[in-house]
Amino acid sequence: MLTDTDLQHLRRCVELATEALEAGDEPFGSVLVAADGTVLAEDRNRVGSGDPTRHPEFELARWAAANMTSEERAAATVYTSGEHCPMCAAAHGWVGLGRIVYASSSEQLAAWLTELGGAASPVRALRIQEVVPGILVEGPVPALAEQVHDLHHRFYRKYSNKG
Repeated sequence: MLTDTDLQHLRRCVELATEALEAGDEPFGSVLVAADGTVLAEDRNRVGSGDPTRHPEFELARWAAANMTSEERAAATVYTSGEHCPMCAAAHGWVGLGRIVYASSSEQLAAWLTELGGAASPVRALRIQEVVPGILVEGPVPALAEQVHDLHHRFYRKYSNKG
């Protein structure tokens, strides 16, 4: 069951995803929160730079590895606008981060891309638990997933010839 604090962090992820969209990038945003509730780091998608690995979840995993103890990482929560892709889920697992809470699922994103006539992902969509067994994962959150859907629709309409 998500708390008001969880929803607050997820709303921040949607804000970061909006910032990514406004910067011409795919709309994804993530926040790393310590066990005591302190926001430690946040980022937005930056794949528009030409590096397709610049996902915010991957960046937060790198930040956590460099700045947190293994115990702190295990007790932390990563909030994100979209469920981790397999690359980000693997980074999360390798670094030993704790709980993941997401607004929209990979399954939803795949359906949205199909609906919009977009290209399929070059990487198979897997649930986080298929990549990192035993991890605590919560999501999607229907009200926020609709906001993320709107961001993807806006991105596709703005940056494709089909929308």
